[in-house]
Amino acid sequence: MRSLMHQAGHKAVQFRPAAPEDALQAVPLMHSSGPAAFDYVFAVPGYSDAQAFLRQAFTDGAGEFGWRNHVVGELDGAVVAVGAGYGGATKWPFTLAAARQILGHYGWRHATGVIARGLRVESVIPPPTGAMHYLAHLAVSPSWRGHGFGSALVGHLLDTTRAAPRDPVILDVATTNPDAQRLYQRLGFEVTGERRSTLANRQGRVPDHRRMQWRAPA
Repeated sequence: MRSLMHQAGHKAVQFRPAAPEDALQAVPLMHSSGPAAFDYVFAVPGYSDAQAFLRQAFTDGAGEFGWRNHVVGELDGAVVAVGAGYGGATKWPFTLAAARQILGHYGWRHATGVIARGLRVESVIPPPTGAMHYLAHLAVSPSWRGHGFGSALVGHLLDTTRAAPRDPVILDVATTNPDAQRLYQRLGFEVTGERRSTLANRQGRVPDHRRMQWRAPA
């Protein structure tokens, strides 16, 4: 598959489909896109942290967290951005893949709790349905934020989306991340709703989230 180049300031970011060997660089970025929610669901004190599960799922390749569902942005050979885009038709295949990955990583003793927490998070960050096309796990390396790489990442995902022209392109952003919301607004996304969260455990609190929808230029 071809890779795409996007100019971000004076640097060129090369986007390409992710690969299993990207796990060590891509997974910390994925986790940074929503650390509170990831830790709430996947961190099991004394057994596993969230990134350990995400590395396994990413390397496995299947489902929402698998490498096949992601693109990465490279700069000078290093992964500096990651993101995913997928539609409502993925709901059940992704659910089955996640259940298999969770059971394989945590075993029966902890898997039921992880799955239950994941389902609760869906009340705050619901998966796409129907004709929606959803952008997720959007992240840029901290050392390269503010250089246009986030805009380039979203632009790449919009350019390569398989959504029909009239299908809504959506994402969710935590209310605790106003910088990301401002970026998405500059790129043409509008807030369409907000979901309150009461989810919390020893790993932290899942913040309220706003749903945003992209409006294609006239």
